[in-house]
Amino acid sequence: MEFKNDEYLWVEKYRPQKIEDIVLPPELHETFTNIVSNQELPNLLFTGTAGVGKTTVARALCRELGLDYLMINGSEEGNIDTLRNKIKQFASTVSLQAGPKVVILDEADYLNPQSTQPALRGFIEEFSNNCRFIMTCNFKNRIIEPLHSRCSIVDFTIPKADRDRLASVFMARIMEILDRENVKYETEVLVELIIKYFPDFRRMLNELQRYSVSGTIDSGILVNLSEVSLNGLMTALKGKDFKTMRQWVTDNIDVEPAALFRKIYDNMYDYVEPTSIPQLVLILADYQYKNSFVADHELNMVACCTEIMAGVKFK
Repeated sequence: MEFKNDEYLWVEKYRPQKIEDIVLPPELHETFTNIVSNQELPNLLFTGTAGVGKTTVARALCRELGLDYLMINGSEEGNIDTLRNKIKQFASTVSLQAGPKVVILDEADYLNPQSTQPALRGFIEEFSNNCRFIMTCNFKNRIIEPLHSRCSIVDFTIPKADRDRLASVFMARIMEILDRENVKYETEVLVELIIKYFPDFRRMLNELQRYSVSGTIDSGILVNLSEVSLNGLMTALKGKDFKTMRQWVTDNIDVEPAALFRKIYDNMYDYVEPTSIPQLVLILADYQYKNSFVADHELNMVACCTEIMAGVKFK
């Protein structure tokens, strides 16, 4: 497996460069290997939870096919004018490499479905002769149907039958990385972390790098993980930092939502002014009730945090 030794962040340093090195179910490996073998890249829509390898696969496909590509993050560069200018500038010129150019649109589900996504449909049609599009999303129901119909949809959900085997590969990869970084670790702690974060490889690496500063990954970090995560949320709420708050929700939505509501409730006296406690309790109770029947738990949690951010006073 190839590594980028000039990178500081582990998620980039150890990002797989080839399809064969990415931890994926056999069916997905076969799908992407066939694309490389056939030298034919269709428009693709990758859907699945955070950190499962969607962006890594998109980059690896372009690299193995020898295609020029442009990365755009939909959550950060989703303005319709920015998107139009970047895509047109990139896609309107002929690639020096053989084959089409590729636009990788990460987190496409953050694009406005009333304006930006319909415009994107137009771009796909306009530049179909020399450009392909790979979109990634956590929730495909946030992508409009006209984009679905113009792409081959690939679901990164890991089948139950493959989970144990892939978790073992995941474990071996983590141990290899820690050995290369000269970080000591307790195997039992790695098992607990994999149970908590699998299949979010990115989140796992970020947490391990953060706690590797001492040179050891031991049972002490298990006590700190959830509290540090809640501190990050509360800091964002207090500072009215919507972007950081939304990212926290995205990173933690795989946890049972009821447990997140309860954790905020159990720790509210540490962060919130006493006069705001009743209001916070009512907000939490309201959104926990809504959580029982909403279709999008992430959106419900972001709405809850937004209301807390706007109406609660913090210490």
